[in-house]
Amino acid sequence: MRLLKLVPENTNFKFMRWRVPFFAVSIFLILASWVLVAVNGLNFGVDFAGGQEIRVTFTDRAEAPIPELREQLGQLGLGDPVIQRFGDPNSVSIRVALPEGVESQPEAAAAIGERVASAIDSRFPNVRRDANETVSGKVAGEFRTRAAYALLAAMLAVAVYIWVRFEWQFGVGAMFALVHDVSLTMGLFALFQLEFSLQIVAAVLAIIGYSLNDTIVIYDRIRENLMKYRKMPLVELLDLSVNETLARTVMTSLTLLLALIPLLLFGPASLFGLVAAIFFGLFVGTYSSVYAAGPILLWTGVRSDSFIPKESPADRQERIARGEA
Repeated sequence: MRLLKLVPENTNFKFMRWRVPFFAVSIFLILASWVLVAVNGLNFGVDFAGGQEIRVTFTDRAEAPIPELREQLGQLGLGDPVIQRFGDPNSVSIRVALPEGVESQPEAAAAIGERVASAIDSRFPNVRRDANETVSGKVAGEFRTRAAYALLAAMLAVAVYIWVRFEWQFGVGAMFALVHDVSLTMGLFALFQLEFSLQIVAAVLAIIGYSLNDTIVIYDRIRENLMKYRKMPLVELLDLSVNETLARTVMTSLTLLLALIPLLLFGPASLFGLVAAIFFGLFVGTYSSVYAAGPILLWTGVRSDSFIPKESPADRQERIARGEA
């Protein structure tokens, strides 16, 4: 039986023909994304904006009923609560957003926490209240700063790895591709004011991983072809390399889409931002691997002999002594 081929063999798309306009579009989208972030700001969730934290322990259960808790508290009109295990499996920390101006009013904030605790008591008996306290905006701001540092550290580590693994031009290309993907994702969240929480930081790291994986596959094929076709013009060699990895790229992207689309359409509301970010990042990551990471190699001086070991003066003298040309 013949195997199904989503991409025909020996494809010959001229990707690099449009490298200049597509690269210009990438620069424009990066700048537009950061303008949106500066003008609209990000809609920070409780993780990054502060709120009221309530900690409870279910004394009659081995594990806290987190899905039931999320359903119960979602009906209070306080937005999507952040519910996490805290210490033992039957203890949880619940954070809810505070209305504007309430953080500076301790009694009003405590009343919201009491409302959440009462809602839990009404459905789950034998619940022990362990804490009801306000998470200040200052603490949340430190959390945002650390998350930003984590993203930057991940991107820099990736660029350094590719620099060492290939050549410095490849590191520059990979870094630009990652900046492109992260910037466009941030712009998406600023444009539509989707909630930006710790889940989205995890999604951005997943996007970095996917984009890096796709970029390394293409870069590795470029390196192989540079050693194999030493006289081929670099533009043609880049097109050849992308076409040779096209089937793998399409299959990987399609597999991820088959998993993401049902989650996007039918998944719980609490996962919508996470899935939307990865769904969007799937496309921008594939695009940047071709039209952001590829053209930079042309403009930073990668040559057909970049991966050929350089002959030292001693090697040259030894070759001449052996009578070799």
